Amino acid sequence: MVKPIKLEMLKDFNLIATTERTLESRACSELWMLLRAVGDEHPLVDRIGIWGIIAANTKLDPIESILKIETEIKEKPSKYNSLFRIMPIQRIVPTSIENILKATKDFQQIIKPEETFRITFEKRRTDLSSKTVIEAVAEGFPQKVDLKNPDWVILIEVLGRNTGVSLIQPNKILNIQKEHAKAFIESRKKLKENT
Repeated sequence: MVKPIKLEMLKDFNLIATTERTLESRACSELWMLLRAVGDEHPLVDRIGIWGIIAANTKLDPIESILKIETEIKEKPSKYNSLFRIMPIQRIVPTSIENILKATKDFQQIIKPEETFRITFEKRRTDLSSKTVIEAVAEGFPQKVDLKNPDWVILIEVLGRNTGVSLIQPNKILNIQKEHAKAFIESRKKLKENT
């Protein structure tokens, strides 16, 4: 059973997930069960007061947990219907353009000169301008931008007063809805082959 935990505890969240409005409690239960299934005996998962968003703190590496969760969902796709996307968060900063720039500065050393990147900026409960933040962050990176097929994604998730920031490869954002669609298409193919 998921214990109710308020946002104050989740200032150290390292995963966020999206769900349908009003299904946050069910999504919390699913994410809690997923994290337990992939090796975290005591994950903390809760709503954060923003419709359609939940957060988790796992003892597992957040990026590696995405890969493990993806495998679990592929094995039991019908068990997880409330979660839409799960994203790893590497750093949390108070929401301001200055703090976001500081948090992303270290990423410059990780992206090789020949590699490309994209900035994904999602905001909730903030007046920050997407264009202003994206341009300011991109300005600090000499590497090329590739919006369609980047080597890296600079993920910036503004959740009111707190912002989660990550540097991840594009496949480290788990889109569960796409996984369900792939599983459905595969099952239809197999059904056609067997008839």
